[in-house]
Amino acid sequence: MSIPLIAILRGVEPEEVVDIGAALIEAGIDRIEVPLNSPKPLESIAALVLAFADRALIGAGTVLTPQEVRQVADVGGRLIVSPNFDAAVVSETKSCGLQSWPGVFTATECFAALKAGSDGLKIFPAFKLGPDGLKALKDVLPRAAPVFAVGGIDVPDLPVWLRAGADGFGIGSALYKPGVTAEDVAFKAKTFVAALEDARSGTQIGRSST
Repeated sequence: MSIPLIAILRGVEPEEVVDIGAALIEAGIDRIEVPLNSPKPLESIAALVLAFADRALIGAGTVLTPQEVRQVADVGGRLIVSPNFDAAVVSETKSCGLQSWPGVFTATECFAALKAGSDGLKIFPAFKLGPDGLKALKDVLPRAAPVFAVGGIDVPDLPVWLRAGADGFGIGSALYKPGVTAEDVAFKAKTFVAALEDARSGTQIGRSST
């Protein structure tokens, strides 16, 4: 069972990104995004692709324009994550054969993003919507549409979000922020993976007993 976590490496430097990527993948997190407002993001994405393309889904976050989609595709990235929904960005992403995960918050945005061809939905900022808001959205969204909660989520929050219907999570500063070492990331990643596996197991047991 794959671990439904996207590691968000905002602020990562190219010279450290491979060691951090290795720590994430060893812990079981095989989806990694480098936000484009990081230092030299395309260099970091290219380095991750060179090192781990056969083991992980590598791409960019904070992708705002079709031109940026093409730039990510040119260095081998396969994942496009945005803080917002822009139909042109989704269209270009799919034209390039990449995965599209736009940021959405309302039912209108969710359905528009799915109609445009997105592969999944990034609820952002999740802490503002809250688990109750997510549950209301999940009640009306297609069951096949994966929904990841992103923004303000840490290890203790995982069970309540899973019960609300989250299919996965994007984790940023709780997992990585500038100045931490690869060893720090390895410890945090293993903690997240173990907690998520425990929470998913408990959620499935809870659902099967109702």
